[in-house]
Amino acid sequence: MSNKTYAILGGGGSFGIHAALWLLDHANPRKVIGIGRNPLRERAFSLDIDQRDGYEYHARHVTYEIDLLLELLDREKPEIIVNFAAQGEGAVSWKHSWRFFETNSMALARLCEELMKRDWLERFIQIGTSEMYGSVDRPVTEDEPIKPSSPYAASKVAFDMHLLSISRFLKFPMNILRPSNAYCPGQLLHRVVPKAIVSGLLGEKLPLHGGGKAEKSYIHARDLGRAIHLVAEGAPLGAVYNVGPSEPTSIRRVVELCAEAVGVPFEKLCEVSGDRLGQDSRYWLDSSAIKRDVGWEPRIDWAEGLSEMVNWARANLVALKRAPRDYTLRA
Repeated sequence: MSNKTYAILGGGGSFGIHAALWLLDHANPRKVIGIGRNPLRERAFSLDIDQRDGYEYHARHVTYEIDLLLELLDREKPEIIVNFAAQGEGAVSWKHSWRFFETNSMALARLCEELMKRDWLERFIQIGTSEMYGSVDRPVTEDEPIKPSSPYAASKVAFDMHLLSISRFLKFPMNILRPSNAYCPGQLLHRVVPKAIVSGLLGEKLPLHGGGKAEKSYIHARDLGRAIHLVAEGAPLGAVYNVGPSEPTSIRRVVELCAEAVGVPFEKLCEVSGDRLGQDSRYWLDSSAIKRDVGWEPRIDWAEGLSEMVNWARANLVALKRAPRDYTLRA
């Protein structure tokens, strides 16, 4: 099947890279094009994807270089566009919050208005966020009332609502995926899983916000890549899908699992710190719709996923030791 060209916006990030790797290995694509705001990072983070046959990468900024981005897309005519591009990080979005709307809402609305004029586009897949449901006490479906708990989540909600309206009234061919927290080799070190693994290997302490009581749902980015592929090949246009595991895991338990994977005692790895602003206490998704429509459910368990993380961190420890551990907001 397939033999289509895929373009992945936000393609320089770890989730975009894993989606590209999955498509190269399983979708029989004509080509996979990664597009991000920067050149690819060093190999510890890019995973040497630029060495793969059938893949190419271009630096184009979705907010400030939309003309150059459209020139590239018009030249390549990708049938499937997957959008990961976003200002991420709910925790830092309370400051400079307009930047999150500038990228996550405005820039993408401008892009889709242009894409509506292109007859080569078959499907636009938006990677949304499960943070838009806020903190919940049960697994929630896609029609759960929206309760964003940060400017980041609100900015993602705004574009989801826009996509739903142009899909319904203007027949824009789209799907929205709302994944739970993903983790993977190549992930930047301000995220809890790679930070815990690298800290454990280097003998450093990890601050645990609020004792790690908050519960999040986690999937491996390769499982997300498979969800994207299945939706691209066979989901009804206009459908919205949660993409997550059946049960959430407390942050404390995640760090305990990371400590076990690295082989250090939990107490040596952690120090408890205060909660962060707007920290949701539980993210929990009902992902039965995507299972029903395209047969997706997560396959990679914690043991397999964390063993892979440890192997990646050991192989790249020199580069990871000097890599930043904190998130920096950039245009």
